[in-house]
Amino acid sequence: MTLRGIPTPRLERSFTLRVDLGEPIEMGVGRAGQRRIIPIVGGAALGPEIEGEVLNLGADWQTVFPDGTAQLDTRYAIKTTDGAIIEVVNVGTRHGPTEAMERLANGEDVPPSQYYMRTAARLETGDAGYRWVNHMIFVCAGVRRASSVEITYFKVL
Repeated sequence: MTLRGIPTPRLERSFTLRVDLGEPIEMGVGRAGQRRIIPIVGGAALGPEIEGEVLNLGADWQTVFPDGTAQLDTRYAIKTTDGAIIEVVNVGTRHGPTEAMERLANGEDVPPSQYYMRTAARLETGDAGYRWVNHMIFVCAGVRRASSVEITYFKVL
């Protein structure tokens, strides 16, 4: 049953990022699981609404639970082709069958149909041309590659 007047959200593709990753820094086992920091060392914003480069700063601060589920907690920045700086804070999860998670951990390309990688992102900027991102909710679907992540950002309308 739906209530009258409550809109049904819909998704619209905003942009895709290719995020290049450095070597993981293993922290050891923390309170909840294996902790690691994965440096973000570059990449590209591929449009259509945001195009530019992923800056060589930021990281994904992960917790990997005993069942192989990775809690993703990233912070990085995009410099658009017209010079705006956009901060990205992205949190979510990646999980799947043990075999698929082990293959990802070994740097193999695993078809995205074999695991789940979804996030929710908050973007922020002071640039007037991109101020709309400050007021938008984004949900994302991603793919883990050997040394990068490809993630598409969808605006929730």
